[in-house]
Amino acid sequence: MVLLVLCLTLLVASLDATILNVALPTIVRRLHATSSQLQWMVDAYAIVFAGLLMIAGSLGDRLGRKWVYVAGIGIFAIGSALSAFSATPDQLIGARAFMGVGAAAIMPSTLAIITNVYTDPTDRARAIGLWSGTEGLGLAIGPVVGGWLLAHYWWGSVFLINVPIASFACVAAIVVVPDSRNTDALRPDVVGAGTSLLGVALLLWGIIEGPSRGWTSPIILSTILGSVMVAAGFIVWERHSSHPLLQLSLFSSRRFSMAMAGLALVLFSLSGGLFLLTQYLQFCLGYSALETGLRIVPIALVLLIVAMLSSWLVRALGTKVVVFVGIVLVGVGFAWLGTVTSHTTYGGVLPALFLLGIGSGLAFAPCTESVMGSVSLEKAGVGSATNSTALQIGGALGVAVLGSLLNTRYQFDVRRLLGAVVMPSSVKSTVLGSLGGALGVASHVGGVFGARLAASARESFINGMVFSVRVGAVIAGAAAALVLLFLPARASERSE
Repeated sequence: MVLLVLCLTLLVASLDATILNVALPTIVRRLHATSSQLQWMVDAYAIVFAGLLMIAGSLGDRLGRKWVYVAGIGIFAIGSALSAFSATPDQLIGARAFMGVGAAAIMPSTLAIITNVYTDPTDRARAIGLWSGTEGLGLAIGPVVGGWLLAHYWWGSVFLINVPIASFACVAAIVVVPDSRNTDALRPDVVGAGTSLLGVALLLWGIIEGPSRGWTSPIILSTILGSVMVAAGFIVWERHSSHPLLQLSLFSSRRFSMAMAGLALVLFSLSGGLFLLTQYLQFCLGYSALETGLRIVPIALVLLIVAMLSSWLVRALGTKVVVFVGIVLVGVGFAWLGTVTSHTTYGGVLPALFLLGIGSGLAFAPCTESVMGSVSLEKAGVGSATNSTALQIGGALGVAVLGSLLNTRYQFDVRRLLGAVVMPSSVKSTVLGSLGGALGVASHVGGVFGARLAASARESFINGMVFSVRVGAVIAGAAAALVLLFLPARASERSE
């Protein structure tokens, strides 16, 4: 019953990381959002989520994991209601950030509670496998649920659905979930939390705004440099703090650090890939929101099945082999997407979806078990928070990096294809802002020029997507090499 309640809440929190993706084209039309605003709608949630995870895990260890978990559910529900009734892109971005506060309290508490409830290593591995499968399932079926809701209700319903589920989970958690805490937990590291949140926010802001403001512009360069300086300051503070937010000593274990890197890569690929694919399926192949969601189902199905089987594969083949094969398959999936052209049909994309789902499923649960199996029970909250931070930062970077690479190439190609065509600056800004904006202008103009503009914009988007996924394939290859070289082949004893 404990596992059921925890997985229900986790399903909603992880589903919300991708349910917005299928609604992005609708939001472009309803709220007139640009591509960078779309990225912020996805990443505002992830930034706050990632930035507060470790302090939330620390608070759970100190105050009681159950009550931090319950408080997180309540905040998440309020943020969901605010998101549903947002009237502008900026309001939605702010509401999504507030939802991230609740999710940050939920995520580490679920895994820490599971680790304390399931003390037998075999049972714990199976429970974490179900936990991992639930999180992966939520990420993958988000577009399906979102598509169904958009087919029957207004776009805000993709957030409003969270409210009754969160309310039920809150009551069930109070009744069923046991409380646990670390009696020796240190006081929360507020300075560390603030600097980590600022560093991540600055980095993602620079990456997301780079295409529109210019990668060599002083503000972009200074922002990215600032993020590096803040990150360096964070590490210095953590090394000398008496109550560090992030226990850097954990990273001395290759089982911990390499599994963490593998997790970040999986979410980088899955989040970035879904961000691109949902727009491609709607804008380029012409599917509705529901049709798009249904066509993402292969990722959800294979990810869930493979994640459930991964613990058996690890026992048979070892962690290194399973994770390495998983990341390689993710890279091959990206490389497959890198062959897409304007004439490609859904059948040409389908094998890539299977590869992404299988690869993610193979790597996800073994990496999580490696991370949690390398920390002591007393440090389960911090270990869980660090694990979840890697997931969220990886996902946020996937959307930011792949989305910005796409936008950079899209804007370059649109300018080149349109040539010397004269149009009002506001219209040109709309065309360059997003593919959805360009298609809206093309539909309004009509005629030969409208058809030419729509074709040029779609071609530019596909070129940008191909460029970004090829970069993703290279990153996956590098990650697979690191896993092969440094991740231990088998689980070791839990570290103290």
